[in-house]
Amino acid sequence: MDRRNKDRQTGAAGKRRRMIQVLWAFLTNSYLVGFVQGKIYRGKLKNLCVPGLNCYSCPGAVGSCPIGAMQAVIGSWNFKFAFYAAGFLMFIGALMGRFVCGWLCPFGLIQDLLYKIPFLRKINTFKGDKLLRKLKYVIFLVFVILLPMFLVDVLGQGLPYFCKFICPAGTLEGGILLVLFNESMRGALGWLYAWKTVLLAVTILLSVVIYRPFCKYICPLGAVYSVFNPIAVFRYRIDKEKCTGCGACARVCKMQVDPAKNVNHAECIRCGACKDACPVKVIY
Repeated sequence: MDRRNKDRQTGAAGKRRRMIQVLWAFLTNSYLVGFVQGKIYRGKLKNLCVPGLNCYSCPGAVGSCPIGAMQAVIGSWNFKFAFYAAGFLMFIGALMGRFVCGWLCPFGLIQDLLYKIPFLRKINTFKGDKLLRKLKYVIFLVFVILLPMFLVDVLGQGLPYFCKFICPAGTLEGGILLVLFNESMRGALGWLYAWKTVLLAVTILLSVVIYRPFCKYICPLGAVYSVFNPIAVFRYRIDKEKCTGCGACARVCKMQVDPAKNVNHAECIRCGACKDACPVKVIY
């Protein structure tokens, strides 16, 4: 089934999801003064984490990214805040799993929109795709946990290694926007900014060809939530007795999941395309 047929079958569920994605992205980045002044919001709401990957340094961000919060304090004296961030991740994961990725992540929305750009050929899968999807777990363990915990300065402070060296969402939402709106920062740009900009450019180009490459291969937040997919309170169920095995659900899944075999697969982002495409409505 070609991509146009897939898009048609997302139907009302897809439109509803897009509206919620846009609304949530606006609510979590509603500090509009920050875009005008080129400054980061530092009010009390910034002490709270938001479920999705939303950069702390975005001029409009009113909350903190849980991944950024965890790695920023995991190796410091303020370790108790790391417990809060870890607890938040476990609570959200146990409640809804990767529903956050599909509905509440601003960078997920950006990738969705990029994939809609016409291209000669979209790549659904390739040799090594399944193995490469394990990379996000390695990135979470190394860049979010181990490096900030053990590579610390004389004061015992670790760096937010994932945010600093990898995260393209931070570059787009924070780095570029702050530089764009804050003239004083432009003179301080160096190799790190150039490196992060290249990573962002590669991510954008890949997102046109591959559906959500950052979510599939890189995102440590998706790695955490994926562990909870099979046990989350709000998860998919399928009536296998009524399932006809037609394969319609698998054909529309852009994350290459077969719901008939594993309806709560670790890669499922709860987008609802399979539920909407099922002719006998056995997914709920």
